[in-house]
Amino acid sequence: MSTKLKVHLALLLVSIIYGATFTLAKLAMPLYIKPFAFILLRIMVAIVCIFIFHSIFVKGRIKDKKDLLPLLVSAVFGVAANMMLFFKGLSITTPINGAVLMLNTPVFVIIFAAIVLKENLSIAKITGILIAGFGALMLMGGTRFNFSSETVLGDIYVTLNAIIYAFYLVYAKRLMKKYHPLTVTLYSFFFGFFMVLPFAFSEFREVQFAVLPDYIWAVLAFVTIGSTFLTYVLNAYALRHADSSLVGSYIYLQPVMAAIIAISTGKDSLTMDKLLSMLLISFGVYLASQTKFLNSSFVKKSV
Repeated sequence: MSTKLKVHLALLLVSIIYGATFTLAKLAMPLYIKPFAFILLRIMVAIVCIFIFHSIFVKGRIKDKKDLLPLLVSAVFGVAANMMLFFKGLSITTPINGAVLMLNTPVFVIIFAAIVLKENLSIAKITGILIAGFGALMLMGGTRFNFSSETVLGDIYVTLNAIIYAFYLVYAKRLMKKYHPLTVTLYSFFFGFFMVLPFAFSEFREVQFAVLPDYIWAVLAFVTIGSTFLTYVLNAYALRHADSSLVGSYIYLQPVMAAIIAISTGKDSLTMDKLLSMLLISFGVYLASQTKFLNSSFVKKSV
């Protein structure tokens, strides 16, 4: 199996996991566990899982002390601020507003990648992201999307989260090339734990673990292991072998996967509009993954 195919399969699996997480996490939050407490639990479980996996298969460490600062930055943007802004924003705004605003991520990825990594902004990437963005916008509500005074603060939080996560996708790429992705992820989560702890400790103490139903334990296991540990590892692998813009563009597949899961479980029905949206998103992601399109780009090559 080629590396390119492995990257696409990894990103596809991430989209599937996140699609399921959107439905499953709502079963636990906020009735059984509050957002910040959920984030702290996710980080703690992820650290244990990553440490075990890392100790067995990788055994790498950060050799250059000057890389500790970039790791701290990655922890801020990729773990702490990313998770807290999104969950806090989602608790204030509506799900449709939050989902649509998160579609800003690939746009900011392209901007940061062009500035920081000097990645080539081909017409394929720009066209693909625009097509996928339109499809995702239609899938997540179309004309029903709206802003109001009650949701504006949450909308700001989610938008800031989109910008922060986009920066993380670009910023962490250099570390992923120098060290094993799992090593970078382990250190980022370790530092991120201490950043989140002051905000989440009080909420974590309120969780009544002894009386949680079995299905909630199953949800917690899926979200903490699957949508935290596994997705970060898969994204880290993809970042090491692909452009940051490609990794960011796969965010458009997440609402598709969420819709498929909802339909298959009887929570939603398939309509022509939804089918068209899914096709647009898939085609857009395909275009965004191409390196050449019409033999031109928005960034001239140096000679």
